[in-house]
Amino acid sequence: MSSPLREPTFLILTALAGGPMHGYGIIGEVAELSGGRLAMRPGTLYGALDRLTDEGLVAADREEVVDGRLRRYYRLTDAGGETLAAETERLRRNVEAATARLRDRAAGRRSAPGPAAAANPLATGGLA
Repeated sequence: MSSPLREPTFLILTALAGGPMHGYGIIGEVAELSGGRLAMRPGTLYGALDRLTDEGLVAADREEVVDGRLRRYYRLTDAGGETLAAETERLRRNVEAATARLRDRAAGRRSAPGPAAAANPLATGGLA
């Protein structure tokens, strides 16, 4: 994965990690996962699903007719699962770093700069 996932993409993949879902099911699951912060519109969702399908992260699973309307189900592919796992790990590391810094701040300690900051004096305020 070359860049972080946008939150809607992350939540769509997360929703599908639980099993195949149809579009409106995904919309509801994304709203629930986000605590109601993210309310996807159908056009936005289906555009994202098309993009994720083109990228090989999601695939059409099956179709059924319900009340005379076609309902298409989508599923997470193996590549989608790997992408979601990698992004989850990236976010976990970020949360750990932030939690440690906040814990140090609350205790009145200054955290030591990480390796990137030590290699760059500007990052630690060493040069003006």
